[in-house]
Amino acid sequence: MVRTFETHKIRKYQELTGTGWTFTPFDGDKKGQSYAVVTPSCWESYPEFTGYRGAADYSIRVQAKGNLRLVCEGVSHTAHVYWDDDRIVEHYNAYTPFEVVIRDVDNGEHTLRINADNRFSKDSALHIPNDYMTYGGINRPIVLEQIPDCYIRWVHVSTSHTENGWKIQLEVQIENISNHDQQTDIRAEFAEKDYIWEKITIPANKKSTLTQNVLCGAVEEWMPEHPKLYEINTVLYQNGEAVDDLIDRFGFRKVTLQNKRICINGKSVRIKGFCRHEDHPQFGCALPLEAMAYDLDLIQDLGANSVRTSHYPNDERFLDLCDERGILVWEENHARGLSLEDMQNPNFEPQAENVIREMIMAHYNHPSIYIWGILNECASETEYGKECYEKQFDLIRSMDQTRPCSFASCKFKTDICFGLPDVVSYNIYPHWYHDTPIKEYLEDLYQWVQDETEGKGKPFLITEIGAGGIYGYRTPYEVKWTEEYQAKTVREQISTVLENQNCCGVYIWQFCDVRVSEEWFHIRPRCMNNKGIVDEYRRRKLSYQAVKDVYTQYGNYA
Repeated sequence: MVRTFETHKIRKYQELTGTGWTFTPFDGDKKGQSYAVVTPSCWESYPEFTGYRGAADYSIRVQAKGNLRLVCEGVSHTAHVYWDDDRIVEHYNAYTPFEVVIRDVDNGEHTLRINADNRFSKDSALHIPNDYMTYGGINRPIVLEQIPDCYIRWVHVSTSHTENGWKIQLEVQIENISNHDQQTDIRAEFAEKDYIWEKITIPANKKSTLTQNVLCGAVEEWMPEHPKLYEINTVLYQNGEAVDDLIDRFGFRKVTLQNKRICINGKSVRIKGFCRHEDHPQFGCALPLEAMAYDLDLIQDLGANSVRTSHYPNDERFLDLCDERGILVWEENHARGLSLEDMQNPNFEPQAENVIREMIMAHYNHPSIYIWGILNECASETEYGKECYEKQFDLIRSMDQTRPCSFASCKFKTDICFGLPDVVSYNIYPHWYHDTPIKEYLEDLYQWVQDETEGKGKPFLITEIGAGGIYGYRTPYEVKWTEEYQAKTVREQISTVLENQNCCGVYIWQFCDVRVSEEWFHIRPRCMNNKGIVDEYRRRKLSYQAVKDVYTQYGNYA
C-alpha cells in the first residue's frame, strides 16, 4: 500500500511489495547467500543481519510490457537500480522518492534488482553516524506503472483565500516520452468544479507544465478539528479516449504569520507537538501502516496536535494519516548535527538540495504540512553555514510560496542565521544538559533573539525540549535517567513554554525511544536515545501522564 487512498483508476500498476523478493548480502560471512524476504523492510529486522552495515541486492521477477515507470518511495541509503542487468538509475537518500521511465519493454518476465547500501563514506555528506539509526534495505513501497507515451507526472494544488472565497492554483505536469509531438486534452475535477485544457501539444521527449487559477467559492476548510479533504482527479485524453489519470488529495488551508503568531486560516495555532523518528524494534524504519496509525493514536491521546518529522522526510502514508486526522506537520530535509567541516564536504550542498526538491515535489499537496524545516542543529553560527542556509531557503521559496520555513537551532546566543527563516526555532534542554531554571533560560533566550538578532518580530517556537528516562528505572531519589525525573522535568518544561505568551508552542523530544548509531554508545545508554515519552515498544513511561495532563489543558488555538 503506497497511499491510504486509490491514486489511479485508469493507469495500470503493480505494487512490488510483500513476498517475492530475494535478498543477497555483498559483505560479511553470509556474503552471496540468498534469502526470501518481504518488502518494505529493513535488513536489520532479518534474524541474521541485526547489525549488518554494508551493501546487498534485492531482486524480483516481474511480468511487464510497454512503457514502464518505476517509483521507489525509499531505499536506504544509496540505491543502484537494474532492469534485466542494465543500470537504469541511482539515488542517494533513504527518505525521499525517486523514479525512472523504462521505454518499450518486451512482453514477458523481467528481473528488477536494487542494490541498497547503508555504509558510511566520504561520498555521503548527510548519512553519517548519528543520534538515530540509519537502517538498510527497501524501507518504503515500490510501484511499477504502465504508462502511455504521454502521461501525468504530477499535480500540485495551491489554495488561497480571497474576498470572493477560496481559489486554487492548479499545476499539472505532462511528459511526452515518445519521439513525436503528442496532442492531448486534460481534465481536472475537484471540489465540484472542473477545468479542461483542450488540444494541448506536448513536444517530443519534453515535459510541459499547465497552470490555471480556479475560483471555488464556498468550501469546507481544512482545520485540525475538521480536516476536510478534497480529491482532485486529473485525466489525460487522446483522440477522445481517457488514457491516463492521477488522483491526489488536498485541503483548503492557508498558513500565515501575523503578530508573531503562526496562523491556520486566520486562527493563531498553539503547537503541542512531538518530534518523531521512524523507528521500531520490530520493523526498523519500515513501519507498516498499522504501526504508524498506532503512533498517531498515542500522540492524539496525549493531547498533541503536531508532529515534527525529525530529521528527514517521512513516509507519505504517515503524512496521509496526518492529513486525515488534522495533525499539523513540520517536515524537514535530511540533516542533523552537521559540523562546519561536514557542511564543507563538496557533496553536502547538492545532496541536501536534492532532498529538498524531492521532498517538496512529492509532498506539496499535503495540507497537514504547515512549515518546511532544514538543517537541524548544523553550523548556523558560521559564515559558511549561513551561506548554505540561505541557498536552501531560497530553493524552498522558489518551489513553494504557500508555507513558511525554519530551522531548529541549538546555538545559544551565537546563531547568525535568524534573518533567513520565517520562524525562529530553538532546541533547548534546561534541567537536562544544564541547570539554568527553565523560565529564566527561555526568557533570556527570547530577549536575546529580539534585541540582538535579525529574528526580531518573528514567531518563536521551541522545537526540542525534554529529558531522558529509561523505562522501568524508578527510584524515589528522582535522579537523571529515572522515569520520575523525566516526568517531573518534562512537565515543568512544557508548562513553562506553553504559559509563555511569546512562544507559539513546543515539540517534545521525543515521542518514542529510538536506536542510535553504535558510535554514540558513550552518551546513549542501551545505544538508544531514551528521551521518548514511550519506549521503543510504545510502553508508557511515567512522563506519559504528565504530558497528557499539560497538553490537554490547552486548546489548539492561542
